[in-house]
Amino acid sequence: MRSGKITYRLVIFILALIFGLGFSMPSFLQSQSGHKISLGLDLQGGLHMLLGVQTDEALASKVKSVASSIRYFTNKNDILVDSLKIEPDAVKLTILDGDDAKKINEMLKSIKGLDVKQDALSYTITLTEQEKIDTQKYAVDQAVETIRNRLDQFGLAEPTVAKQGEKDILVELPGIKTVADEQRAKDLIAKAAHLQLMALDDKRQDQAQSISAADAAAYGDVIYPDVKNQNFKYLIKDIPVLDGSMLVDARVAFDNQTNSPIINFTLNAEGARIFGDFTGSNVGKRLAIVLDGKVYSAPVINERIGGGSGQISGGFSVEEAHDVAIALRSGALLAPVKMLEKRSIGPSLGQQSIDQSMVALAGGAILVVLFMVIVYGLAGILANIALVVNILILVAIMALFGATLTLPGMAGILLTIGMAVDANVIINERIRELLKQGQSVSVSIQRGYENAMSAIVDSNLTTLITSAALYAYGTGPVKGFAVTMSIGIIASMLTAILGTHGMFEFLTKKIENSKNTVLWFGYKIRKVA
Repeated sequence: MRSGKITYRLVIFILALIFGLGFSMPSFLQSQSGHKISLGLDLQGGLHMLLGVQTDEALASKVKSVASSIRYFTNKNDILVDSLKIEPDAVKLTILDGDDAKKINEMLKSIKGLDVKQDALSYTITLTEQEKIDTQKYAVDQAVETIRNRLDQFGLAEPTVAKQGEKDILVELPGIKTVADEQRAKDLIAKAAHLQLMALDDKRQDQAQSISAADAAAYGDVIYPDVKNQNFKYLIKDIPVLDGSMLVDARVAFDNQTNSPIINFTLNAEGARIFGDFTGSNVGKRLAIVLDGKVYSAPVINERIGGGSGQISGGFSVEEAHDVAIALRSGALLAPVKMLEKRSIGPSLGQQSIDQSMVALAGGAILVVLFMVIVYGLAGILANIALVVNILILVAIMALFGATLTLPGMAGILLTIGMAVDANVIINERIRELLKQGQSVSVSIQRGYENAMSAIVDSNLTTLITSAALYAYGTGPVKGFAVTMSIGIIASMLTAILGTHGMFEFLTKKIENSKNTVLWFGYKIRKVA
C-alpha cells in the first residue's frame, strides 16, 4: 500500500464531494436557479382528492360510437335505412333492402366485442359481457393517463395520479395554495372534454324550446343548451357525425374580427374524411359543435369543408380557452369522474411537518455522529465525513432528476444515515480484529476492507431489492421512501467504502507514526504474549 499518497479512491471521493456540493446547494439554499428538490404534498401543502370513475357512462359512449360507425357506413355505401336508434345499452337498426344485409353483417363483424341479433331486416346490437368489462377497465386506465397528461400540461410539478382499487383514482397536487388555483385544477381534472360534431334537426328546431326530452328521443334527437344562454335549446340528431377521439390537436388562437380567444382543432385522416363527406352532402344545413353537452356554435354549412380542421368559439377567457385546449389535446375522458373525497393541506401544516422532520433528521444525525466518534475515535470522524458526502450526493441526485421529497422520503434519508455508517462499523470492527491479532496498521486497514466487503455488499444488495419492490408496487409516499433509500445505499457504496478507504490510505503513514490506536480506532493494541 502506498502511504501518504493520493490514490484513485481519494480522487473519486473528492470528485463526489464536489459533485454533491455543486448540485445540492440550490436545494439547501432554495435559490432561484439550478436544479432543486420539489417538496411533496405533506411538506408544502396542496390538494388531495379521491375521484370515482362512472364507468357506466363509458359503456353508453361506446354504444354511441358504434351507432356513428354504422351510420357513416350506411351513408357511404348508399344503404337505405328505415331506422337507426340508440337505446341505453343497444343500437337498433332496420334496413329496407335485404340485399344490403350481407354488407351490414360484414361491417358489424369487423367491430370487436359486438353481440348482434338479427330478425329479418332488423338488428339489435349490444356489447358482449367481456367487452363491457374491458371497456370499463380501459375507461379507468385512460382516465388516469388523461388526468396525468392534463396536469403535466397545466404546469404543476410532480402531481401524483394513481389508480386506487377498481374504479377510483387518487390525485395529489402539491403547491396548490389559493382557492382559485384549487378550483381551476379541479375543473381541469373533471372536464370530460367530449367534443362532438352533430347535425341539427332543422325541421324541428323551432320546437326545441318547448319539446320534452322524451318526445325528442322519439324523433332520434337530443336537447342541448347554448353555452352562453342556458335557456336557449338546440334540437340535435343524437348520433354524432364524429367525436373527439378523432381529434389530434387543439390550440388557442384569436378571432380576427373580435380578437376574442378561440380554439382551433385538427382532426386525424379518418375524421377529416368523415367531416368532408358530411359537409359536402349537407350544404345549407347547420352543424353543431358540442363540448360536454353544450352547444358552442351551430354554423350553417356553406360548402364542403376539407382539411379536417375547425374552430370552437364560445366567449372564452384566455385562461378558459387555454384549459379547454389542454383538455382536448390530452383526450376526452371516456367516463366522467366525480369527487369522492377532498382534503386541502395548508402550507402551515406542511411547514410544521418540515420543522418536525428536520428536528428528527438533525437529532438522528447528531446521535450517529457522536456514536461513531466515541466508539471509533478519528476513524469515526472519517466515517462521518463520508456520511456528509453521502447526504450531499443523495440530495444532488434527487435534485437532478426533479424528485419530490415527502415525509416518508425524509424517513428514508434518516435510515440511510444509519445504514451508511453501518458499513464503516463493520470495516472498523474488522480492522480492530486484525490489530488485536498483531497485524500492522497498513495490513489491518487493507485486509479489514477486504474481509468486510462481502457482508456489506450482501446487506446492501438485499436492501436494494426490497427498495425496488417498494417502488414497483407502492404509490406516492412509498415510492418516495424507496427512491431515497435506493440512492442513499448506492451513494454509501461510494462514500463509506471507497471514500473512507482512500482517506485511510492517505493517512496510513501518519497513523503508524503516531502509534496511538486508541485515538485513531478507539482500541488499544495489547501485545500478544
